Amino acid sequence: MSYTALALTLIFVLIPLLLSKTLRLGLEKDTIVATVRSIIQLLAVGYLLQFVFDSEHGIYIVLMILLMIGAAVENVRKKGLFIKGITWKVAVTIVCIELLTQGILLGLGITPPTAQYIIPLSGMVIGNAMVLSILFLNRFISEVEAHEDEAELILSLGGTPKQAIHSQLISSIKASMIPTIESQKTMGLVQLPGMMSGQIIAGADPLKAVMFQLLVLFLLLTAAAVSGIMLGFLSYPSLFNDRLQLIRFKQ
Repeated sequence: MSYTALALTLIFVLIPLLLSKTLRLGLEKDTIVATVRSIIQLLAVGYLLQFVFDSEHGIYIVLMILLMIGAAVENVRKKGLFIKGITWKVAVTIVCIELLTQGILLGLGITPPTAQYIIPLSGMVIGNAMVLSILFLNRFISEVEAHEDEAELILSLGGTPKQAIHSQLISSIKASMIPTIESQKTMGLVQLPGMMSGQIIAGADPLKAVMFQLLVLFLLLTAAAVSGIMLGFLSYPSLFNDRLQLIRFKQ
């Protein structure tokens, strides 16, 4: 794609701007900020990735992954400030998912140990884990607030914190996983995934593009399961004080 063609794609930004202005939605500023930020951030990442790919040095790959993990943790942390130690819990969750997925990919020789494969796949996994962690925390806080009386009743009858919060925890984990599972059910019928479409546009063999896309789908399924479950079981004990009483909080 030429720079001229890229500039012409701004038409797709003007359309929502005009609609927002016409309908008085008040989203013009947010749309412009989002557009400018995406351009700057993606260009910066593009140049950075070019440098990392050219150098093929392990330390740069690790630093790039740590940068992505740090940004993801910071984004998720804001959604769970009510949970004590949420920063390290999110960090441990995402790091474990990254180590698990890359350990399998590299350990079994599914993908080569090069920046070209490690960084994009890590970005997809980390980004998905971030989104799913946010979905989990949003649902978890809502579930806990809606069932505080039920949890306190179980505690008053001698139940443990795990028993008191179990139904809310499981419900939140399931809710965070459902979007990933449902999207995979219609993959290829309702939508062509982004990675697959990009490879096909770039001239890759459609069947090879499908194989890589299946790899990504299975990776994201693991990220969906591990992120909700691990973050959930790390987080729920923080909802209780030393007397095993449920801590009330405001969203």
